[in-house]
Amino acid sequence: MPAVARLKPGQFFSPEEWAGLSARSNWKGLALVAHCWGVIALAVTAGVWIPWLIPISIMVIGTRQLGLAILMHEAAHAGLHPNLKTNDGVGHWLCAVPIGASLNAYRPYHLSHHRYAQQVEDPDLPLSSPFPVTRASLRRKIIRDLTGQTFFKQRIAPVFRTLPPDEDLPEGARVTARSALPFLAVNGLFLATAILAGAWWAYVVLWLIPLATWFPLVTRLRNIAEHACVANSAIDPLRQARTTHAAWWERAFIAPYWVNFHAEHHIFMHLPCWSLPKAHQLLAEKGVTERMEVAPGYATVLREASGRA
Repeated sequence: MPAVARLKPGQFFSPEEWAGLSARSNWKGLALVAHCWGVIALAVTAGVWIPWLIPISIMVIGTRQLGLAILMHEAAHAGLHPNLKTNDGVGHWLCAVPIGASLNAYRPYHLSHHRYAQQVEDPDLPLSSPFPVTRASLRRKIIRDLTGQTFFKQRIAPVFRTLPPDEDLPEGARVTARSALPFLAVNGLFLATAILAGAWWAYVVLWLIPLATWFPLVTRLRNIAEHACVANSAIDPLRQARTTHAAWWERAFIAPYWVNFHAEHHIFMHLPCWSLPKAHQLLAEKGVTERMEVAPGYATVLREASGRA
């Protein structure tokens, strides 16, 4: 099928508005990466010093591991820093590698997703096409995420090729499996640091467990919210994705760094992530969001996605 239709910014924004929205920054992307690692460090420290906070720390860290994936995604669009070498270096080594991904492998895969969004050539289509599902099916998926089964299937098994060739894995899982050695090297450094700090267990409990449980869960919730059950998404450029309004606790535990503004991202895919809320506000003022898929919250999306009898 041909590539999806693209809309021009001038159809919605004045030149001054677009200039402000699309401007790259020398410091904002780097500040987001520093913020992400800072939150992880605080959550690890809290879990070590106050053990009863470990469950909350796991959720916070898993969400910020998703945050690293989101910032890798930002780097894939060259939005993390105006200097491409800085953009790619930070996006790869500080965002992608620690969670088992590769910016160089992810970029062409992800741009193909944008080019063919919700069409048969879209490599992410298997993530959204099964929905809506039954509540029992969604519950089973959540259990697989929280028990580490999804992590094993998507991150461990492909490395050792223990799955048959026709196993129905999204291409994104195979992309992450290609960066096993850098992932092991960086995580070896994390483990060594924990051992030197006298808390070797913190690496397992406060890094690996979030990576194997909460991170797959919130990644699934993100994928469902972004593309599942969006009518006419394959033909209407305003409806290639969904924007989901997020409360503060949803931003803290499910959707960091404005990832919930996914409709705006697909319409204008080179906007920096920090400009997406302003873009949404301007589109709402112009009445454009009425033609887009916008949900009031993640609970609403999950009810719709699990509404099959």
